[in-house]
Amino acid sequence: MAPESTRKDLDALLREQEAADLLCLSIRTLQSWRIRAAGPPFVQVGRAVRYRRRDLIAWIDANTCGSVERQP
Repeated sequence: MAPESTRKDLDALLREQEAADLLCLSIRTLQSWRIRAAGPPFVQVGRAVRYRRRDLIAWIDANTCGSVERQP
């Protein structure tokens, strides 16, 4: 079982800049994706936009492309 601090870290809400840094993207890219309902899930509280670290990691995993095995 993961230590409590690790679980809390995964559930941490990141500011827009922190999320962009984690994904190596610009804030503008995240904003564009939100407008188009694309990209990672986000949390909106009033005007504040936050990204859960766990959701960012899951989004990265879901969008990771591996090598394609060729069929003989």
